Amino acid sequence: MSASRSANGLLAAETSAVYVDGIGLWAPRLPGWEAARAILRGEAEAPSGPAPRPAPALLAPTERRRAPDSVAVALDVAASACAAARCEPRSVPSVFASAYGDPAVSDAVCEQLARAPLDTSPTKFHHSVHNAAAGYWAIATGCLQPYISLSAHGHTFGTGLVTAVLHALSERARILFVAYDIEARGPLGTMARSRGMLGTALVLATQPTPQSLARLALRVEHADGHTTPARPRNSALVEGNAMASALALFEALADALPRQLSLTLARKLTLQVALEPMA
Repeated sequence: MSASRSANGLLAAETSAVYVDGIGLWAPRLPGWEAARAILRGEAEAPSGPAPRPAPALLAPTERRRAPDSVAVALDVAASACAAARCEPRSVPSVFASAYGDPAVSDAVCEQLARAPLDTSPTKFHHSVHNAAAGYWAIATGCLQPYISLSAHGHTFGTGLVTAVLHALSERARILFVAYDIEARGPLGTMARSRGMLGTALVLATQPTPQSLARLALRVEHADGHTTPARPRNSALVEGNAMASALALFEALADALPRQLSLTLARKLTLQVALEPMA
């Protein structure tokens, strides 16, 4: 199936399905999918304080220390999802989605340019580009498969999920979907608002495998809609983060119960997601 035919099918309100083979999630009070699953189900309490930021083993110690928060959280959840799916990271194409990329680094670069532009750090500059996390992933894993780095403001998670699904259907292959956002700081943070850190990742397949955890049936509707929220107790754990709209899907995956979710794609475009857990 071509990408254009897949897109036309989704936009024509037909239903397309993929399977979740691997999951990654990290937030300061949801430190890893194994811990988060019990917390989101209400079977365990969230840590009272924030966990140390992720330290992805894919990076060498020096790179691990200097990598910004956006890279650290994105690579951590991406590696976790691939490990759960038992797929080789270098073998899967990917979609990286972030509403703001790394606003903390961008704000620091803007401040430096205003004060002493000739002293701007080349390292900070290359960390400020939107595809920094995707580039680090490709280099760290030796992945030569294509990747996409995208942003759609408040609709970023839904847009990224649709993009990943269309590519999986088009290529009839697994794909890695990573969505993340971090704390926004300084004057830039008054425009691009985001609090804390949140990273999520899914390995999606077009056919069920022994690792498949759930089936996602997706349909795009031309209508006003809303994004389904997670339960209030869980929403509070990532409140204010620009990627918080992702949490309801991961809550549903943790519950392992059938659920219908909505994600906005634009002002009059909504993605309907029907989740069915696998036996």
